[in-house]
Amino acid sequence: MRRSSTARFAAVVLAAALGLGTLAACSGGSAGDGTTPSPEASAGPSSEATPGVDAAADEAALAGVTVTGDAGAKPTITLPSTPFTVTSQVARLVDQGDGDALAAGYVAQLHILEVSGADGTERGNTWDAAQAQPTVVDPTALFPQLYELLAAAKVGSRILLAAPTTDGTGSVVDLLEVQGVIPVDATRAEGSTVAPAANLPAVTLDDTGKPTLATPTGDAPTSLVVQELIHGAGPAVAAGQTVVVKYTGWLWDGTQFDSSWDSGRVFPVANVGQAQVIAGWNQGLVGLTVGSQAMLVIPPDLGYGASASGPIPADSTLVFVVDVLAAG
Repeated sequence: MRRSSTARFAAVVLAAALGLGTLAACSGGSAGDGTTPSPEASAGPSSEATPGVDAAADEAALAGVTVTGDAGAKPTITLPSTPFTVTSQVARLVDQGDGDALAAGYVAQLHILEVSGADGTERGNTWDAAQAQPTVVDPTALFPQLYELLAAAKVGSRILLAAPTTDGTGSVVDLLEVQGVIPVDATRAEGSTVAPAANLPAVTLDDTGKPTLATPTGDAPTSLVVQELIHGAGPAVAAGQTVVVKYTGWLWDGTQFDSSWDSGRVFPVANVGQAQVIAGWNQGLVGLTVGSQAMLVIPPDLGYGASASGPIPADSTLVFVVDVLAAG
């Protein structure tokens, strides 16, 4: 499954302007192009002073940017002059909403409009495709000003930010509008234990809930396996929702290749069922209940097929243990 132009635009904005790490995109073979999360690739921004940065001047420059248009609709950004440049990431609150409140660890559903500092022309937006992008309110993933503003924001809030481009060719200005919020109050799956099938590898949890997988034995399954390990009492995940998870992934030989537990971050999967993830996740996550933990054994045709992806060799069967923390 390939990213739409809107999804690609939003991923770039969230990576470059917001300080988030980019997801690792790879081919999914016959299952379609997809992604699995790569939290270890997304280090948070440094708080150390950077030579050449004039934060006071950047804040003054951003104060001259105006935003017009009704809340809920695509706005207009007007720069005070062009070229508009800043030396660092800077943000300010334009309007405070009156909807549900965000908080640290929650997922904000953001609409984004970006313009070029060079001439004020639009570089992309999420309104046209009605694809608000989920963003975790996480101090390790957002630069400090933006984190503080989002953590205190409510649905309907508008936040303006500016940042230098990653290639050093200029600056961009973004307007973020909070369209919704998904509360994430759980840190691990909680519910009733489910005895797994005898032919599946054993999973053990440490005191925090982080899973460890016993080395699988025998032949790998050739079709998707969705095995509940903990049954949560929350509602079932429906196709089209954003589902918020923690996860660890292994190859069938027991080699771990990824874990959100190591980064300490949750991972939101937008539009689950048709999300920009491998097909095994889209099929396996729908129907699980919030609070559950499940093992997904994903054959190559629902993973990356004949294509290698970083530490994942071609034709790999994958094993994920996923905690479903929230959905909305």
